[in-house]
Parts: sequence; C-alpha cells; structure tokens
Amino acid sequence: QVQLVASGGGLVQAGGSLRLSCAASGRTFSSYAMGWFRQAPGKEREFVAAISWTTNYADSVKGRFTISRDNAKNTVYLQMNSLKPEDTAVYYCAASSRAAPSSDILRYEYWGQGTQVTVSS
Repeated sequence: QVQLVASGGGLVQAGGSLRLSCAASGRTFSSYAMGWFRQAPGKEREFVAAISWTTNYADSVKGRFTISRDNAKNTVYLQMNSLKPEDTAVYYCAASSRAAPSSDILRYEYWGQGTQVTVSS
C-alpha cells in the first residue's frame, strides 16, 4: 500500500512558476513509477509527466515542466515554468507498480488527493 500527499499548488500569474511535491509512504518508493496528472473543470483527467528510470512528458508541457524524484525522501516533484492559463487544473500524483513511466492512467494504482493550480492571465 502506498499513500500519497500532494502539495505546492496555488495561484500564479501567467509566465510564473510553481513546484509541486508529492510525498509517498512505504519502503519501496524507488521501485514505483511516479506520475503527475491533471484535471480541469469539465474535462477528463490527463497525463502530464511520469518518471522511473527515465521520464515521459505530455507534448503540452514539454520544455516547460520538469519531473524529478528524491528516493531518499520518498518524494516526487513537478517543476512548472512558463505557466499558462490552460495549465489551470487540479494536479494529482500517482504511483504505479509497473516499472515504465506510463502515460496510461489505468496503470496507476495509487493516487494522492490533488492540489489546485490556478494560472491567471
């Protein structure tokens, strides 16, 4: 069982930056692929980024967002730069026991509670 707690969301102007964190419980954190997803009002949850031994990004965030992890701290991060109003959403972290950093939402068994990111124009 893995428990995830996301934090770091907030209100930022377009062009600004935020860093999200996701703290995980459990002693096998390093064996999980970790992902970030987001859900805007009225839209389906969508893939943002994932990390295991490599990284994977949605096209919409490539070059602006960076996912990283600190296995010693059981934490995964999402550094978001050059934020746009269309990045506004609730951001969720997720853990997958499968090794690959998948964009498939169905591969993730554990989910955090979400943190709101609002980008004003």
